[in-house]
Amino acid sequence: MNLKNAYLFAAFGMVSAIALLYGISPSWFAQSFLGISELPVDFAHILRAVMCLYLALGVFWLFCAITDQHKNVAILTTIVFAGGLVIGRVLSLAIDGWPSPILVFYAALEFAIVPVAWWLHGRPD
Repeated sequence: MNLKNAYLFAAFGMVSAIALLYGISPSWFAQSFLGISELPVDFAHILRAVMCLYLALGVFWLFCAITDQHKNVAILTTIVFAGGLVIGRVLSLAIDGWPSPILVFYAALEFAIVPVAWWLHGRPD
């Protein structure tokens, strides 16, 4: 297995775990990690929709790793995905202040993914 495949397998695993963590039981996630005791239905709805968006991207990355098709496109989508999330988190940090520790951890992870993925994208298959 080459580095690009390993990266895409890892991206699938990470994004799936994170999506399932907050999407299976949004109320539990909100209470356990964000200190929110009552989660409005609209927020639960958003978390479950985003869970499925994450899972859809993760399945695409897994498909690309298994089939060796569109591998570089898949890596580029991880850059767009993580980069978009980290930009939104930095914006929120500037406007709203510091979030819960788990969200700071997610931001650090997303920030680290972008240069790694960019480096991998430039490597030969």
